[in-house]
Amino acid sequence: MELNDLKIFQMVATLGSVSKAASELSYVQSNVTARIKLLEKELGTPLFYRNKRGMTLNTEGRRLLEFSREILLKMDDMYRYFHQSSVPSGVLAIGMVETINALPALLSSYCGQYPHVDLSLKAGVTEHLLQEVLDVDLDGAFVTGPINHPLIEQVHVFHEELVLVTKSSSFTVNDMTGKSLLLYKKGCGYRERLESWMKLEGLVPSKVMEFGTFDTIIGGVAAGIGISILPKSSVSSLAESGTIHLHRVPEPYQEVSTVFIRRKDAVITSTMQSFLDEISQQKIITCEN
Repeated sequence: MELNDLKIFQMVATLGSVSKAASELSYVQSNVTARIKLLEKELGTPLFYRNKRGMTLNTEGRRLLEFSREILLKMDDMYRYFHQSSVPSGVLAIGMVETINALPALLSSYCGQYPHVDLSLKAGVTEHLLQEVLDVDLDGAFVTGPINHPLIEQVHVFHEELVLVTKSSSFTVNDMTGKSLLLYKKGCGYRERLESWMKLEGLVPSKVMEFGTFDTIIGGVAAGIGISILPKSSVSSLAESGTIHLHRVPEPYQEVSTVFIRRKDAVITSTMQSFLDEISQQKIITCEN
């Protein structure tokens, strides 16, 4: 079945006449008749009542008319979308690790400039977000980098300093074995750095408690349940108020990079290009500040 057959069928149904439809479409009448008969053969049912005054849709014909209108309308929408693709629009699905403190400003700026883009956000840990980008469930994601994968292209966004977060102002390395570690689930870049550091020092935690959100982790630390590792920018205000205390993480585990990743083979639409441009612009603003 061709889309043009549906257009011919719709015209015959609207005008109630093969000859009028042929004239309207600038087709030979016999061609219109042949296409209608072929359509009925493919669907295995008559679509019209035929009489001397013309052609009237039967029950199956009326149902096909509903389908054809939906299909042709969707086709029109599709053509309009791609013909206007120079204007950023549609859905942009972006993932992010939850503790990136600088993202709200970037996202707010982008949404303000491109109101026709439906920006969909999903929080997660680096490993899971990477997989969703590879599976094309996400158009891109802000994750802990660097990412080494042959299918992934990455853009550096900014560096952050990691700190240990505790309730008490006093802290020694040995406290990491006597306190519970409150961490994001496996696949978190911050967690990987802490675990690498502890392994090098020969330290084994007494207990690891996994959480899915920043609020539950920081709430647990503030309640004295355990300690965590987080970007300094995400907890500095709480530290200034005395709710928690921050402690230095040694190099090379101290610094963490945030990168924006996307599949190398994915088409860069005008919507994605505008988002990449916004990331680049925000990087310039951050450096100037």
